Amino acid sequence: MSGGVRLVTAPLEIDFDLGDRSPEEFEREYQRLSETDEDPIGQWLKIAKARGETRDTDPILLNLIIELHRKVDQLTQIVKNEEPERVPLERHGHIESIGFEHFKLSEPLLERGKRYYGRIAMPVFPKRDVAVWFDALDSSLAKIARMHERDIKEWNSYVTARERIMIREMKRK
Repeated sequence: MSGGVRLVTAPLEIDFDLGDRSPEEFEREYQRLSETDEDPIGQWLKIAKARGETRDTDPILLNLIIELHRKVDQLTQIVKNEEPERVPLERHGHIESIGFEHFKLSEPLLERGKRYYGRIAMPVFPKRDVAVWFDALDSSLAKIARMHERDIKEWNSYVTARERIMIREMKRK
């Protein structure tokens, strides 16, 4: 717990940089990492669902096929040596704990009062980077300022899952 902020243990990785170092470039990547640009098959699926084209399809099977398609795309990128284009970020850190609106780094790498741009490697299915703008509350505690809507939902689900794990561990002790 940090100053009234409820956090749970979560081992995540983050690459980040001061937001004012290259704000236009960071904002462009932030927008690019939104669901529309990052995931064309996901967009296709949304449109197909909206048109009612998937109503007679087994949703689990459809999701598995889409994930296979994404994996094939990933493998194709690796074989062709195509790295997804990412803005170079100067700092790397380990997130030790998270909350619904906050996260805490394991080391004091932040400057209080500064805004940062970062990418958090989320261990969700499918694995992906989540773009985030955040403000440093102190040298290691950050408050999330901006995150895409889909990412907020996944982040909140991940926080909840981590809370459940923590509760189960406490019950065992």
